[in-house]
Amino acid sequence: MDPMITAIYIIVFLYGIVIGSFLNVCIYRIPKKENIVKVNSHCMSCGHKLSWYELVPLFSYLVLRGKCRHCKTHISVQYPLIEGLNGVLYVVTFVINGVNVDSLLYCLLISALITLSVIDWRTYEIPLGINIFILALGLITTGFHYEDWLNHVIGFFAVSVFLYIIILVTKGRGFGGGDLKLMAVAGVMLGWKLIVLSFLLGCVIAAIVHVIRMRVAGADRVLAMGPYLSIGIFISMLFGNQLITWYIGLLGL
Repeated sequence: MDPMITAIYIIVFLYGIVIGSFLNVCIYRIPKKENIVKVNSHCMSCGHKLSWYELVPLFSYLVLRGKCRHCKTHISVQYPLIEGLNGVLYVVTFVINGVNVDSLLYCLLISALITLSVIDWRTYEIPLGINIFILALGLITTGFHYEDWLNHVIGFFAVSVFLYIIILVTKGRGFGGGDLKLMAVAGVMLGWKLIVLSFLLGCVIAAIVHVIRMRVAGADRVLAMGPYLSIGIFISMLFGNQLITWYIGLLGL
């Protein structure tokens, strides 16, 4: 492998885990309506303000052996997992999609999807601010691909209108408003074909995984769709065009 490309991947990973550390802040504070910028990072148990060397992504957790340096309370494994996942997915995105502006925007989308997935899993609510952030990414993407602007505009309505009808018919029991908004804003970024594929993949994955969770873990019938829709978006983002081409070929069209 080209040493320059390897260096780029290493830098991408480091940026990924640093941003992953910030995602943990968002995951904890957004549901509590706390400021994600002004309030200093601190131990959730003793309240001690953390020093910079206690905030190094991944490494601080390993060095401290997963415990607060002051009160020795165990630190949630969520922190290194989110940091590591974000870094790995950043690298995967650049490896598959190449070193370009789209990959950078996709990485930011991945971070938004991780954040909303964890929050939705815990609270059954997708924060409006994250959907607005994804919309901004979609508008930037549309600007870079202005010659294909209609595809992105249609993407806003392709799934969201369908979900809106379901919400009206089921009186909000079929899907949530956050799911509708997520499909709308992600549709602006991916275009109509990929967002339709994202929705289908998300529903299939949700059906399989949640049935297993209900039978094995006794999970409730109500489920948070955000994480499953996010997985569908991620798969479509990196492999969607290939999957669509394969499917069309399978049908002989």
